[in-house]
Amino acid sequence: MIRAVIFDLDGTLVDTEPLHFAAFNQVLRPDGIEIPLDEYSARLIGLNDRDCFATVLRENRNDASDEHVAELIARKTVVYQAMVAERDVLYPGAAKFVRDCAQRFPLMIATGTLHAEAEAILRRAGLRELFLDIIAAEDVERGKPEPDGFILALGRIGYLLRQRDPVLADECLVVEDTQAGIEAGHRAGMKVLALCHMAPASELAAADVVRPSISDLDLDGVLHALRSPRA
Repeated sequence: MIRAVIFDLDGTLVDTEPLHFAAFNQVLRPDGIEIPLDEYSARLIGLNDRDCFATVLRENRNDASDEHVAELIARKTVVYQAMVAERDVLYPGAAKFVRDCAQRFPLMIATGTLHAEAEAILRRAGLRELFLDIIAAEDVERGKPEPDGFILALGRIGYLLRQRDPVLADECLVVEDTQAGIEAGHRAGMKVLALCHMAPASELAAADVVRPSISDLDLDGVLHALRSPRA
């Protein structure tokens, strides 16, 4: 039985992955690096900024020191926030599905983006008050596919609600859009609903339930599919 829902943000609730991709490349060009879109989509999407920059720099035999990575993150933050401020990034149907979930379950965000970016996006969309809290890139040492963010989100749910009957990992539904997110959710012991916003269903087949998009997503249908042998 599902008793809590933990949402990813980028590529799940908001169409921001193309903006992250553009911002990464804008910041990396002075280092002589350009990330191909197919490579980003196949290997890097779903990683937090630190892991993405460190991976790309190492593979290109560039300076991957903590100091240089931190500098690039700071520069990308400025570029990305300027991009987001000019756009309506919420996926059609996302607000309705979040509100449907909030009527029945406590909600959390577990994202690889920075906390300030997640706060700004959710507040602009009028959804921030529906989430108990946000677990962002700064809150965990290891990003997805490691399960740390989801585990921390579960702990935060227990702390904030202080229930006599705490929510267990297998009572959490994770909503994700990447292979890394699916792996992280399962390693945390949770159920995963995958949305095919950024990848085809064949690449997300490890999820417990796979749906084309968040648009017109039916919560009761998802919960019913989770109770079936295989959705």
